[in-house]
Amino acid sequence: MAELRALWIVRHGESTANVAAVAAEASGAELIDLTHRDADVPLSTTGEEQARATARWLAGLPGQRRPDVAVMSPYLRAVRTAELALAGTGIPVSRDERLRDRELGVLDGLTGYGVARRFPEEAARRRRLGKFYYRPPGGESWADVALRLRALLGDLRRDHGGRRVLLFGHDALVFLLRYLVEGLTEAELMDLTRQHVIANCSVTGWFADTGGRLVPDTFNDVRHLRQHGARPTEEDEVHAEPV
Repeated sequence: MAELRALWIVRHGESTANVAAVAAEASGAELIDLTHRDADVPLSTTGEEQARATARWLAGLPGQRRPDVAVMSPYLRAVRTAELALAGTGIPVSRDERLRDRELGVLDGLTGYGVARRFPEEAARRRRLGKFYYRPPGGESWADVALRLRALLGDLRRDHGGRRVLLFGHDALVFLLRYLVEGLTEAELMDLTRQHVIANCSVTGWFADTGGRLVPDTFNDVRHLRQHGARPTEEDEVHAEPV
C-alpha cells in the first residue's frame, strides 16, 4: 500500500455556532444559543471570507504542491468551506462521515460552566480519566475519533496512494491527525492541545520525504488568510468540555 505524497487538513471557517459559543462563555451562560443541529451549523460571514481566502491560497500553489483530490466532513460548515475553497479548481471532492466533528453526547451545546453546573459528576470523571480517554454519555472520546481517522487514513492510502489529498474537517481532527501521522504519544498530543487553538481555515500539512514517509510541513497556518484580507479567528468548537 503506497503512502500519500502529501496530506493537508483545513479546519472549516468560522461558524455561527463558534460566534455563539464565544458569547455564551463570555456571559457566563450555561447553554450556547444554537438554532441548528451540529451537522447543520452554517458559516458566519467571516467564515465565508476565510474560505474564499483559502481558495486564493489553493489557486496560487505550484503544480507539484497542488492537491489531487479532496475529502470533506459532511457537516455543513465544512462542506461550505470546501465548496468555496475548491471553486474553479477542478479538484474532485467527496464526503466521508469519519471526518465529522467529535460528538459530545449529553454535553453538546453546554458551556464549560454549564457542564460543571449540570453534570458535575462528568466533570469529575473527565478530570480523572483525562481528555484523551474520557467519553461523555452518548458521545465520543478522543480515542474514538482517532479510531475512525485511523480507518480513514488506511482507505486514503489504499485508494489514493502516491497522490496529494486535502481534507476539510474540524479542530480535534487536526490534532488527532498529527497524533496518527507523526506517531505522537498521548502526553505529546495533550501538550499540543494545551499550547494551541486550531484557527478557522488554518492549514496543517505533511509531505512525503525521500523514503516515502509523511513528515510535518506546516501546522495551524493562517498566513494565507492575512495575505488575502480575511480575519483569522481561533474560536473553539461549540462542544464545551469540562475542565
